[in-house]
Amino acid sequence: VVVAVAAIGNRVAGFLATVSATVWFDFFLTRPYLRLAITHRPDIEIAVSLFVVGIVVTELAARNRHHYEWATEESDYVGLIHGLSELSASGAPREAVIQQARTELVELLHLRACRFESGSGERPALRIEHDGRVLLAGNVWHVERMGLPGPELELPVLGRGRTLGRFVLTPTSGFPVSLERRVVAVAIADQVGAANRLQLHSA
Repeated sequence: VVVAVAAIGNRVAGFLATVSATVWFDFFLTRPYLRLAITHRPDIEIAVSLFVVGIVVTELAARNRHHYEWATEESDYVGLIHGLSELSASGAPREAVIQQARTELVELLHLRACRFESGSGERPALRIEHDGRVLLAGNVWHVERMGLPGPELELPVLGRGRTLGRFVLTPTSGFPVSLERRVVAVAIADQVGAANRLQLHSA
């Protein structure tokens, strides 16, 4: 039962099932029966073993779920970049590539809104750097704990080392965004930069 609960539920459910199994083993299956007391050494050893094994199984199941979720998320990231790359390589119009990128950025970063602005302009004080860090007036913002800063921040679109435009992001306040998601967002912006560069070159 503990293994089943740990595999299907979460860590808290597994811990509760472990404690419950240990308590009810003591209550129903050890002498004196129907009392929370154990007088025989073998029964104490079994109860302790039941508790320890239950905790270990719960922790293993929780870690296995975490690795599975991480692998699934990584696969989704690759799918996002690949889909945008395929669209760009197919010769789709620049506007279609930008619209697809906007849609992906909204979902990836949990944004309330996202728009694209072309041109270089001045270097913004609030932006996502190419390594995924978020800088606010030159200082690193702790996104994992406080979420993306607002009301707006910029994700530059680069091509051959120069700024071709930017995505202006309107974040969801207080929603944490991992470094991995921000790095994928930068990769999406790079795909848009590559598409813009190719279309400008062909023109």
